[in-house]
Amino acid sequence: MAIANNSEVEDLPDGEDNDPAVDEVILQDVDLMDEHPDFSPPDSSGDDSGEEYTPPDAAEDTDSENESQPNHPQVHRCGRKQQHIENDELDEEDQRHGEPRPEPRNAGRGECWRSAPFRPNLVQFQDGDDGLKDERTGWQPLDYVEQYIDSDLMKLIADCTNAMSLGNSGRSLSTSVDEIYHFFGAAILMSCVPYPQIRMFWSNALQIPAISNTMSRDRFFKLRSHLKVVIDYDVSEYKRETIKFWKVRPFMDRILTGCRLQVRPECVSIGEQMIPFTGACPFRQYVPLKPNPVGMKNFVLASVDGLVLDFEVYQGSKTLASKVQDSDGLGLGTLVIKRLSETLTAGTQVYCDCFFTTIQAVDHMLKDDIYLTGTVMKGRVKQAMNKLPDDKTLKHQGRGAVSTVTRADGKLCVVKWYDNKQVVMLSTVHSEQPEDTCQRWSKKGKKYVTVTRPSIVREYNSKMGGVDMSDRMMSYYRMSVRTKKWTIRMLMHFMDLALANSWLLYRRDNQENGTPRKSIMKFLEFRMVVAQVFLSKCDVLHEGAHVTEEENENGHLPPPGKKSRVAPIPHISVRSSAAHLPEMVALKNPMRCRAQGCTGKSRVRCMTCNVHLCLQSERNCFAAFHTGQ
Repeated sequence: MAIANNSEVEDLPDGEDNDPAVDEVILQDVDLMDEHPDFSPPDSSGDDSGEEYTPPDAAEDTDSENESQPNHPQVHRCGRKQQHIENDELDEEDQRHGEPRPEPRNAGRGECWRSAPFRPNLVQFQDGDDGLKDERTGWQPLDYVEQYIDSDLMKLIADCTNAMSLGNSGRSLSTSVDEIYHFFGAAILMSCVPYPQIRMFWSNALQIPAISNTMSRDRFFKLRSHLKVVIDYDVSEYKRETIKFWKVRPFMDRILTGCRLQVRPECVSIGEQMIPFTGACPFRQYVPLKPNPVGMKNFVLASVDGLVLDFEVYQGSKTLASKVQDSDGLGLGTLVIKRLSETLTAGTQVYCDCFFTTIQAVDHMLKDDIYLTGTVMKGRVKQAMNKLPDDKTLKHQGRGAVSTVTRADGKLCVVKWYDNKQVVMLSTVHSEQPEDTCQRWSKKGKKYVTVTRPSIVREYNSKMGGVDMSDRMMSYYRMSVRTKKWTIRMLMHFMDLALANSWLLYRRDNQENGTPRKSIMKFLEFRMVVAQVFLSKCDVLHEGAHVTEEENENGHLPPPGKKSRVAPIPHISVRSSAAHLPEMVALKNPMRCRAQGCTGKSRVRCMTCNVHLCLQSERNCFAAFHTGQ
């Protein structure tokens, strides 16, 4: 306190800026200020600390008038308090309720900005080798889908569904891999031909034979309500607590593996994607201004044409931080960018919106030579905003007015552009130059006007739409199943994602190979082809169905027909009375014998019992059936 009250304190020599005694006194002041908000230390009569604080490493970049003044090491309580706030832990109550991690309140402070040309020193991007491109020559729609959905995944679903049904009710559903294919094929086809109610697909007037002849209505609903991807009894309590979506995790991991197989382009975008669901779910989020604001939140990394390359379903900032290295003190936006950038190579350009863009995220990405561009909130670049013209000045200059400032190290720039309103953008790649013009609608003049547009805005608009493109493709023919189970909603969503990715890759390959545009299947046709292939998978024969040896060798099965009603077998008392008064009729076509243990065919039917029985010299099925032997 003696140092603080002394107005004639001598200049500290070099090397004594971090005096422990001074630090201890200042930290005591900070603690007093935290405990007593009204407390203020005595003012220093000769203190010249009213000027803006400039960090020591940025002193050489200050204005020339400041260079003539002596550089006295000054100790500021505000700087100590900012450091104290930066190291504070996040509120445990916010983490408990799944609130997003806020960015540190002092992010971006203490930096020096100046009006200077932005000349970044970028690392050259190395194009990745798409090893599967040659293998995809001549691929059919099913081949593209099998990158995400294969028979092993369907077998896992069938096994887990049977096991859970047997464990819960004592009866197994006896489903098979092909029946799971039939279920998803019917769901895909239903999304292509939407009816108001699912039951209408089996009605006499509106039924679709591809669905109704393959699977009955009750069987479809029963499978949908019992569909499982894991065996709940095999999941430990630790995994249930740490992995929030453990019930559908194997299905998500298989889709994620297919996404990561795709080659990484030079420009990618990161955005939020909603999994629509309004039922009960502990992980449900509400994101306003979204087409589907209620549901589970999914952070997506996508290419410019909408191909999903990576994703991370939001389970809370605590869970997300455990998947990122060196996550201490990082905000939610920075955590998401670091997690989705794990598979990116040096020189990649990432585009994102203001939810993710922070100076903290930019600095972390620069360590890996990954360059970030996006819109930014004004409060996250306060020091840069002080150097830029205010909103009234740009509005007075008219539409197209732009101003740029560059950070002292020359690695980052902030651009402020006025169109209908002010737009603030941050980038480590693009800046104001080279400018171009664009046509914008004038509400006042009721016509389009030519507006000057900076380079950063042009690049952002052309590279940022990848996630929105994926959302739009999925929304066209979404598998809309009205269910109260969030697990079924998640399975259907990621099936839609796999189909959208498959078609986008199919279209890209055909365009690169020079296929005429009319010969490339539309997304609707692509989905219907996949649905028909799924529905045609059948190697399980119903009781009473027979296939010739020639058909069995060629792998062709007859089309499924309508199930015939099976007559119940009469009681033994009725059968014994019919044995004394046998009444038989000869049949033209042989039918399977109903006697127990007999596999032969019969041309005789008992009129009393209404069953078909064979009369053979070595075995009398008629007598054995009526006597109960």
